[in-house]
Amino acid sequence: MTPEERDRHRKGPITLRGDQRPARTTDQRLLEESGPGDWVHADPWRVLRIQSEFVEGFGALAELGPAVSIFGSARLGPDHPFYACAVEIAKGVVELGYAVITGGGPGIMEAGNRGAQEAGGVSVGLGIELPHEQGMNEYVDLGVDFRYFFARKTMFVKYSSGFVVMPGGFGTFDELFEALCLMQTHKIDMFPVVLVGRAYWQGLLDWLNSAVLDGGTINVGDVELLRVVDTAEEALDVLREAAHR
Repeated sequence: MTPEERDRHRKGPITLRGDQRPARTTDQRLLEESGPGDWVHADPWRVLRIQSEFVEGFGALAELGPAVSIFGSARLGPDHPFYACAVEIAKGVVELGYAVITGGGPGIMEAGNRGAQEAGGVSVGLGIELPHEQGMNEYVDLGVDFRYFFARKTMFVKYSSGFVVMPGGFGTFDELFEALCLMQTHKIDMFPVVLVGRAYWQGLLDWLNSAVLDGGTINVGDVELLRVVDTAEEALDVLREAAHR
């Protein structure tokens, strides 16, 4: 990231630099527990801004067609094996007739967009305002920037026919469990959720199949919402199977 990119802050469609950079993100201000009494007057306007994010997102993606979202760590760069795997998965997703959606940032997100672009498919990035700017990677053809995480997550779920989840951190877990919760509660139709990297995910699966399942807080069928693979081709096989079904 260049010094200019580090100095840049995005708030939805707005870019701020230098003294114009805010100390807190839009999400922080929305969710803060206490604040000045003018929130009574400010929140109605905030609702309109939230509404505008949904309108812009729906407008940008309405004609996208079937798509698969690829998630994973922003910290795994081009020299990492999972980066190369994500590129191959994205290329295969395009060959299956899908667009590719990522969070638009670096690492695995960049790999997904790169694979889609190199395969001649539609490469989508859904960016988010963060305290430490990531910026939209160079392989995004259609990019939408969001202030609010919940608006962005709605776009991933609404426009995806499947999730491919590479190794990642809290952000990746958030997207993963959002989808699982919505399917478990029948808020959305079932779609494939593919975890790539058995060694990385095995600890989570062991915990779900022991403490969580044995504790009676989920059912056996809930764990079966997840498919675990090790290679790009295996991940694509799961997507092919789901498309035929």
